[in-house]
Formats: sequence, structure tokens, C-alpha cells
Amino acid sequence: MEELLEVLQDVKDDADFENCTTLIDDGVLDSFDLLQIIAAINDAFDISIPASEIVPANFNSAEAMYRMVQRLQEEQ
Repeated sequence: MEELLEVLQDVKDDADFENCTTLIDDGVLDSFDLLQIIAAINDAFDISIPASEIVPANFNSAEAMYRMVQRLQEEQ
């Protein structure tokens, strides 16, 4: 989780990734941020996030992103 938080902070350092659970719903992250986050997560964790996983529920919080990363790593 620490590594993910670092990746997220590198992309958007003014977002409260540790506490916010509505990053997408409240517009904290825009589509450009999301593309950067997806690319950064893909690189950092050596996974490929498929289009089917790019839904608000998977990106509303760091915890949701972490669960998605773990799930995708297990599927490899």
C-alpha cells in the first residue's frame, strides 16, 4: 500500500489519497489524472489494467486501487 500511495502522490500531490473515498465521484481526479495513474500503476506493479477495470469503484480511493492491483497481480 505504501508503494501505491507514493505512485499516486507522484501523479497528483495535492489529493488526499490516504483519506478520500470519493476521488472520482467528487472530481478530485479528472480523466487526465486517471490516465496518468493507470500508466503509473501499470509500470510500478508490472500489470496491465484492462478497460473493464476502469470504473469509478476501482479508483474512488487508494484502498480500492490497491485491491484492484492485488487482484490483477493474482490473475497473472
